[in-house]
Amino acid sequence: MKIFNKSILFTIAVLGLFSSCDLDDYTGGGGGNNELTFTKIGSLINGTGDEGFAEISAFDPHTTKLFIVNPNDGELSVWDLSDPVIPVQGVDISLSGIPNSVAAHNGLIAVALENASNKQANGIIATYDAKSQVLLNSYQAGALPDMVTFSPDGKYIVAANEGEPNDLYTVDPEGSITIIEVESGEASTIGFTAFNQQAIGNNFRVFGPDATLAQDIEPEYIAISDDSKTAYVALQENNGIAIVNLKTKTITDVIGLGVKDYALPGNQIDASDKDNLVGNFQNWPVFGFYHPDAITFAKIKGQQCLITANEGDSRDYDGFSEEKRVKDLNLDPDIFPEAATLQLEENLGRLKTTTANGDIDGDGDYDKIYAYGARSFTIWSTTGAIIYDSGDQIGKTVFDLDPTAFNNNEGGEADKRSDDKGAEPEAVQTLKVGNKTLLFVGLERTGGVMVYDITNPSHPIFLEWLRDAADISPEGLTVVKASDSPTGNPLIIVTHEVSNSVAIYEVKLHP
Repeated sequence: MKIFNKSILFTIAVLGLFSSCDLDDYTGGGGGNNELTFTKIGSLINGTGDEGFAEISAFDPHTTKLFIVNPNDGELSVWDLSDPVIPVQGVDISLSGIPNSVAAHNGLIAVALENASNKQANGIIATYDAKSQVLLNSYQAGALPDMVTFSPDGKYIVAANEGEPNDLYTVDPEGSITIIEVESGEASTIGFTAFNQQAIGNNFRVFGPDATLAQDIEPEYIAISDDSKTAYVALQENNGIAIVNLKTKTITDVIGLGVKDYALPGNQIDASDKDNLVGNFQNWPVFGFYHPDAITFAKIKGQQCLITANEGDSRDYDGFSEEKRVKDLNLDPDIFPEAATLQLEENLGRLKTTTANGDIDGDGDYDKIYAYGARSFTIWSTTGAIIYDSGDQIGKTVFDLDPTAFNNNEGGEADKRSDDKGAEPEAVQTLKVGNKTLLFVGLERTGGVMVYDITNPSHPIFLEWLRDAADISPEGLTVVKASDSPTGNPLIIVTHEVSNSVAIYEVKLHP
């Protein structure tokens, strides 16, 4: 099927009828490509409730089984994808905890399990045989294991233990990282106490009440280098990344990611849901913390890169909240002489900001305004230098292709998330197809998956926006390379936490 009009293409997509895009004629804002097609070939609904029955998935090519985190039922859902066009539900695995993440490698399944009775207590990493689905081992992890992954060589299982406080903020466990040597079964959990007396810098945030750095750090997501020697851990609320030597089981560095300047060209945002304008892109005197959620590692033509989905996140508990809208801030009159105008609801007044940062001189008013997230994806060097940031292009691309989806809330009315974090890039994965490296970016609020050609990491090219009206709020992305795919072509498997749906896309490279 060939589509010559972008508005027609995405109108069809909104109706849930669009399943394939031939890129021969669709340029995607200058990203024309006559070799790749993306086709939704299958889907499934996991669970029978409203939402939260399909979050993260992992595919095991040896058994062609898809394992899906189902926290509402406290189980790992299992589906047979021998024919991904018609997924077949298998026998689910009951778990002794709340599952947050799952990973697969060579027939071995690892599940991150939160303590079901006490979220601040230590959790476990459980491993299963993919074929028999028998429990093999359980390893103690830190508090709230939120993400688990295998190293590429399968030697290590690594978990990010988020260590969130309780709602009253009276118990705040330390964030940590668990490293399991698969062959020996040795498990080690390492923390950040060695960094307690260090000033990290570059807008790294430590701001919980009476918290040490080790308590304040909340590991969110893990990427591992292609040589399986180094793990890179996103510290979302802290706006940083931890670097871990897997062999020595040591945290070698913690780095801040800096901030995004929304006053600069190319970084425009729509900052209000009360301006009666959809896509009201402007520059503002605001800084955005990158606050990455998912992170992935890619080696592109010999260049090592980290790629983050800059979702943004705040701490908003009964016992402590950093959230406040700009209209409620006491802005420094010397720095913001037009504060009254800025703080109108149709300007910056509705934008959610933080009270934890911005009072630079400690005099009780705010000298800088900080927002949550960067509304973008970023390609970094492995030392934290920016190679490329997508700036305002996600928001502008959505607005250009379908204004009704712009900054909406999980399929709702447009513009409702403009005052918060926009489309909320949530998930990232890369896939090598032929001589191209593709990047997939899941948009939690707006929905769908943006596809980019990042073969030149300094100049990514937008290719496509994969979406279906039936699929709401992508949470996880799983890529299946051609050699592991039951169709012989690469697959992109997208789990959606609100619709409980899993979408299976096939990627084809045409000569």
